[in-house]
Amino acid sequence: MTHQGVTHEGLIALPPGGGAVPTILIFPTFSGVDQLASEAAERLTGWGYGAIVCDVYGEGRTGETREECTALMRPFVEDRAMLRAILLAWADAARGADGVDGGRLAAIGFCFGGLCALDLARAGADVRAVGSFHGLFTPTGLPSPGIKAKIAVYHGWDDPMATPDQFVALGRELSEAGADWQAHAYGGTMHGFTSPRAAAPELGVLYNEVAAERAWASLRLFLAETLA
Repeated sequence: MTHQGVTHEGLIALPPGGGAVPTILIFPTFSGVDQLASEAAERLTGWGYGAIVCDVYGEGRTGETREECTALMRPFVEDRAMLRAILLAWADAARGADGVDGGRLAAIGFCFGGLCALDLARAGADVRAVGSFHGLFTPTGLPSPGIKAKIAVYHGWDDPMATPDQFVALGRELSEAGADWQAHAYGGTMHGFTSPRAAAPELGVLYNEVAAERAWASLRLFLAETLA
C-alpha cells in the first residue's frame, strides 16, 4: 500500500479453498510488524478468515529496543490526523485486494495497534468490527463522522498504560458516539497480556495465558457475529 509517496508493506494470508473471504486487518504493537501480528494472522486464517498485517510506520520500519519503538510510534500518536489517513488508506487497500471480501472487513490491533483499531472505528471507516487488545485509549481530538463498526475491547485491569479511569472514559466516549460496543477487563492482568514474549512486570507488561485465551475466544464469537 502506498500513501503520500510512502510504501507501507503489508503481509496477506488467506485460508485454503479460494474465493473471496471476510478479512481482518491486523495493526501491530509499537515495534512495527512483529511476531505477535504474524501469529494473530495464522490464528485468524485457521478460523477461515483472511488476514492482512499492516505496516503503519511505512517502509517496513521496526524497532528493537523500547526506546526505538517509542521513537517510531511517537509521531503517529502526536499527529492523529496523519494516523487516521494511513489507517483509512489501509482499509481502502484491503477492500480491493485479491481474495478479500471487501464488504466484510474487520480490524484488530495490539497495544499501539489497539489504538489504531479504535481510531479506524472513530474515523467512520466502513468496516464491520474492530477489536482492541491491550490498546491505548487516548481520544483523537478530531471530529468523528460517526462510528459504523461494532467495537470490542480486551483490557488488562492492571495495565498502567490504560488506567481504569481511561477505560471508563472510553466507554463514555463510545456511548456518546452511539456505538455498538463491548469491553472485557481481566483482573490481575497487565499490558501486553496476549504476547508470550511480554515479560517485564516491573513496567506493567506481562503475558497472561488465561486472559489471552479468554480474549481470543471472545473475539472469535464477535467475528462470527459481525462477519456472518
